[in-house]
Amino acid sequence: MGLKLDPYVAGHRWLHRWDPRYKFLGFMVLIFAFALVQNVLVLPAMLLVTVFLFFSSSLPFQLWLSRIKVPAFFLLALALLLPFFAGEKILWQAGPFALRLEGLVAFLLIAGKLTSILTLVLVLFGTTPMLMILKAMRHLGLPELMADMVHFTYRYLFQLQEDYERQSTAARLRGYRSDSIASITTTSYLLGSLLVRSYDQAERVYKAMRLRGYGQHAFYIHPFQSQPKDLWLFAATTMIALAFAFLGYP
Repeated sequence: MGLKLDPYVAGHRWLHRWDPRYKFLGFMVLIFAFALVQNVLVLPAMLLVTVFLFFSSSLPFQLWLSRIKVPAFFLLALALLLPFFAGEKILWQAGPFALRLEGLVAFLLIAGKLTSILTLVLVLFGTTPMLMILKAMRHLGLPELMADMVHFTYRYLFQLQEDYERQSTAARLRGYRSDSIASITTTSYLLGSLLVRSYDQAERVYKAMRLRGYGQHAFYIHPFQSQPKDLWLFAATTMIALAFAFLGYP
């Protein structure tokens, strides 16, 4: 599936119809509240809210699995270290292995918060076009230069991915194997060539944009039309976030 979420942003659920300005603010407040949670007893409620928002977005479960793969390796490493080496209160012991309460609680907090926050980010970008999010951020006060930087970075991630896949295919047809130690040098050459080509292409695109009037008009101005339900949804999300921020401290 790569980086693209565009096929999923055209839904008709309430998350898709929510005003992008209030949606962005609501999700950011909820994400910060989740990050502040320090009480492990709050985790079930936090995961319940996350599951509700995910299934309300109509995003496929396979998409979530494809995005959680990389953090899963990090969580697996923590699962093998924190519960057995951090803390003093022993819950269970078998020979040299001892399950410790403090390490187990720390792992549960990290795993729960990381999974919930990544899922919320996926729901936000999976139900709202990236350009609409940038326009909403501009309405909320983000400088246009920063909006341009985010927009161009997002756009060229796809270009870099396509160029790298094209170069890798050409290299494999010439006998390149990425699973051997000798391929490290070839891989570094491919990445270096990719960076140089992307820089040259960015220069050409920027000059072409300047010739076409880039910087002389407000690109991110959008006539948003909010409704009372958008404000009510934001208020409800904020209240939930405040509840988690208040109850999250042990």
